[in-house]
Amino acid sequence: MKILLVEDEPSVATLINKGLTENGYSITVAPDGYIGYTIAKEHEFDIIILDIMVPGMNGIEVCKRLRQEKIITPILFLTALGTTENIVTGLNSGGDDYLVKPFKFAELEARLRSLNRRRTLALQDEDVFYIGDIAVNLDAKLVQLNNTPINLTSTEYRLLEYFIKNKNKVLSRLEILENVWGIDFNMGTNVVDVYVNYLRKKIDKIPDQKFIQTIVGMGYMLKV
Repeated sequence: MKILLVEDEPSVATLINKGLTENGYSITVAPDGYIGYTIAKEHEFDIIILDIMVPGMNGIEVCKRLRQEKIITPILFLTALGTTENIVTGLNSGGDDYLVKPFKFAELEARLRSLNRRRTLALQDEDVFYIGDIAVNLDAKLVQLNNTPINLTSTEYRLLEYFIKNKNKVLSRLEILENVWGIDFNMGTNVVDVYVNYLRKKIDKIPDQKFIQTIVGMGYMLKV
């Protein structure tokens, strides 16, 4: 299990890192909220352990921003703030669980296992991918912008699905032709460019947020 620990107290970070590593977990430690937020955006984790009172950006703000970015990684708040109001604030900001310091290590591990089980079941139930404010349900083949359906043709959907399954990877026009249209399709056509343009008009509606990028001389990439 890959875990991001956002904790500024060296003694607590060392204790958690040592204990979880010895039990087979892979731990990345961030000493402040801003670093934790940046790492969480750029790398995938199974669970985030987040202290609230961290420098740079407090844990509540980190959690809110990650949820705004459509990052759905389970978040366990681990903090000395233990009032009912604190707990409600943490959970309402997008947190999935809340454990108050001081804590027993066995309980921390139990919470992590529970969150991971819930995450695994959710992934099994529904395979949803987010591109900014756009949600693509790969099981239902449904594309929505802020819960409003986006009407794609079958070819446009296959193209989007291929981009999603190869996100952040440069795809040549030949690769796209072979995987979306089939190996026997006329390789001399500009159909890829035409359909990429069609798809862009439907999902790239925000001027400063272009998801489908042209890589000059190489092809296209879905940048998320």
